[in-house]
Amino acid sequence: MLEHEIAPMTSYQFPPGFMWGAATASYQIEGAVSEAGRQPSVWDTFSATPGHIYDGKTGEIACNHYHLYETDVKWMAELGIQHYRFSIAWPRIIPDGRGRVNEAGVDFYRRLVDCLREHDITPHATLFHWDSPQALEDRYGSWRSREMAMDYADYVTAVVSRLGDRITDWMTINEISCFTHMGYGVEATPPHAPGTRVRTAKEVWQTSHHAVLAHGLGCQAIRAASPRACTVALVDNFAVTVPISESPEHMVAAQKALHTCGSNGGIIFPVLTGAYSPALLEQLGADAPDIQDGDLDIIQQPLDWLGLNIYSGVYVRAAENQQGYEFLSFRDNYPRLHMPWLWILPEALYWAVRHVSDSLGKPELPLLVTENGCAAPDVVNNQGEVIDLERILYLRQYLKALHRAVDEGYPVRGYFLWSLLDNFEWAWGYDRRFGILYTDYETQQRIPKASFHWYQECIRQNRVV
Repeated sequence: MLEHEIAPMTSYQFPPGFMWGAATASYQIEGAVSEAGRQPSVWDTFSATPGHIYDGKTGEIACNHYHLYETDVKWMAELGIQHYRFSIAWPRIIPDGRGRVNEAGVDFYRRLVDCLREHDITPHATLFHWDSPQALEDRYGSWRSREMAMDYADYVTAVVSRLGDRITDWMTINEISCFTHMGYGVEATPPHAPGTRVRTAKEVWQTSHHAVLAHGLGCQAIRAASPRACTVALVDNFAVTVPISESPEHMVAAQKALHTCGSNGGIIFPVLTGAYSPALLEQLGADAPDIQDGDLDIIQQPLDWLGLNIYSGVYVRAAENQQGYEFLSFRDNYPRLHMPWLWILPEALYWAVRHVSDSLGKPELPLLVTENGCAAPDVVNNQGEVIDLERILYLRQYLKALHRAVDEGYPVRGYFLWSLLDNFEWAWGYDRRFGILYTDYETQQRIPKASFHWYQECIRQNRVV
């Protein structure tokens, strides 16, 4: 060994075959919103409405990935990932939401997947990542209608029957709570598309019930339509309850709180257990959604794995009240990154895994972290570099927490960083950057950030560096 050579550390090593990847979503990167037969999504309409997007921008061009996908795949290959998660745009495949299939839209994804395969990168496709057809919003109000679940299943059949020869890893729906509970507001304009005001909390819960029903129908459609053996998963961003300390009473409190934190009890619970959480139903009372006979059997489809999108969490402690727990608020000086909700809580990644295996009783269900990352106020310095030290700090701590879960024997199979490149960050427009590739939106140049090179080394060494 050379005198000043540093011996590699052996800690935080992941097992052989651990899946390292990166993730994106169609509306956030593709652009080309009017090309090759694509019709508007609810996000096209929403972002074009003045006052909805922080910087007044839309996803009309975004990262122009529709035209630059070959360049982006080369960046993936340089990064060293062998797995890439992307989403398919429903209005590109079935522009009117139902009926005629647009083969030109299907062909874009054929070209993308073929390019990935040429670089030995496995495609992992999300069938719905929020950009539903505007035509279905106009027809019956999107997720307010049970028809949406049926039309979604038909769309899934159209996609999988055409792309199933190339794609064998499918995810039905991304983050149900975001386009239902954040997309429908009770007598208020919500922050996410389609931005629909409703009159009661029951109507909001009905939208998420239609979405979990769509997930179940989608699982059935994938398995019926796929020409090859395939895997089927849901991607969920359930609210992670983290005990303030790992004492028995606080850990029990965190398990109890899981039922009523966020929308957990009406999304991840019925998907994995076949029933809404009794604690949630008691809390909702008359605001609980209407559930038809047979719905829960459809919703609880067998999964080949579960995708976890985890960025932060909620601290919980035991309390002498009726619930036996209480949620703790973050103070303004608690560390967070460049989003109002992005409190740094690495243990959330560990507890997300542990809750699925232990609290929800699925110890054998394989898990993939399908999103984890952070926004930072990135700029290009005088040397043409982006030195995003905050992101490296964030990722390093979260991956250490994930390694703990792996080390304790939980069935974590891989990690997809969010995101491959800066993109249209929904209601925040282009003001917030989550990528490890910097996107110059004027020139569409990609610049690898310091975090790109750091993650590249994690992948090369199969450990947290």
